[in-house]
Amino acid sequence: MEERIKRNEFLKSLGLKGAALLAVYCGASACQADAGVTPASNVDFSLDISSLAVGKYVVNSQVVVARVSSTSYVAVSQVCPHENLLALTFNGTNFYCGQHGASFTTSGSALSVTSKSLTVYKTALTGTSLRVYS
Repeated sequence: MEERIKRNEFLKSLGLKGAALLAVYCGASACQADAGVTPASNVDFSLDISSLAVGKYVVNSQVVVARVSSTSYVAVSQVCPHENLLALTFNGTNFYCGQHGASFTTSGSALSVTSKSLTVYKTALTGTSLRVYS
């Protein structure tokens, strides 16, 4: 039977050689997210949300639009205020930054990692068309 090594043990076994290889690879910007992005101040677009289920989200023009209930939608900037990275998603309950683990309420308030709030945009629903605007 094959014995599996734990991830932590594997990383330790790589030692300096592995760290050096990773540094060279990441030095070429391959491991960096989109940094230094600022939230859009002038947003105005409409989406057909007829197929957007409760707890799901879409991203359009660096804006995450989430359906938080059968009648409620929230739109926030995809830019995480912790380090200005394009990394936000919606996990069905809160907004979440996949880079550093920061989480935010649907009103944009920070829950962890940072005290900075998200940029929240206005929404208006007409039939199956959701207008997102600043």
